[in-house]
Amino acid sequence: MRTGAHRWQTLASRLLDIVYTPLCALCREVLQDGRSLCERCARDLPRLTPPFCATCAEPFHGQIDGAFECHNCSDLAFAFTFARPALLRDDRTRDLIHQLKYGRAIHLAGELGRLAAEAFADERLQPALAAHWPLVPVPLHRARFQHRTFNQAAEIARSVATHTGLPLLAALTRCRRTDTQALLGRKQRLENLHGAFAVTPAGRRQLATSGAGVILIDDVLTTGSTVDACATTLRRAGFKTVLVVTVMRG
Repeated sequence: MRTGAHRWQTLASRLLDIVYTPLCALCREVLQDGRSLCERCARDLPRLTPPFCATCAEPFHGQIDGAFECHNCSDLAFAFTFARPALLRDDRTRDLIHQLKYGRAIHLAGELGRLAAEAFADERLQPALAAHWPLVPVPLHRARFQHRTFNQAAEIARSVATHTGLPLLAALTRCRRTDTQALLGRKQRLENLHGAFAVTPAGRRQLATSGAGVILIDDVLTTGSTVDACATTLRRAGFKTVLVVTVMRG
């Protein structure tokens, strides 16, 4: 049964559709009911499916029996237990993320969060779902936030929360501004992020209630250095387990 609030939300969405004709962010097909992607485009985005690295989710192109760890992860010790992107690296998904981050298309966060929430079909995330672990978005430094006016990870996390029923928790703050990570190697990224994050009062209040675990949310997982720095901060503060969910494997 639909609630009155839901009916009003649906009506408002349809009125906006009349005034501002919504188009699919990829194929430009006319849409309805507040969506930003048509069903065909959403369905055609390539999902991450086994086999992939049990730690960093790097896909394995071929056949392999059982879980495996990629060569990169075998030489590394991450502070997070595993990362689970929902989608493979793909120009269309990257375009959606870039529209959100750099084109300020904040409405796309809902679709990206809907896609990221598909990662929770992974059975390894079921205990976190059952225990109602909070979603922790990777934070932006206040200077970057002021320039962008929003944090894409937080907007995606808000949508993931809607689709999973998990609570949001602003457990981290970015206390030091860092250089852009895009052109840096893994070692340089780690050095760049050293001391960049701190646990917030909200995070410490959560620890006083339960420090069993949290789920970091970000848009893209590339080398894992950013989420690892976040996980290190959370683990040192007292959280026992940190998992990672992202929209895309970069």
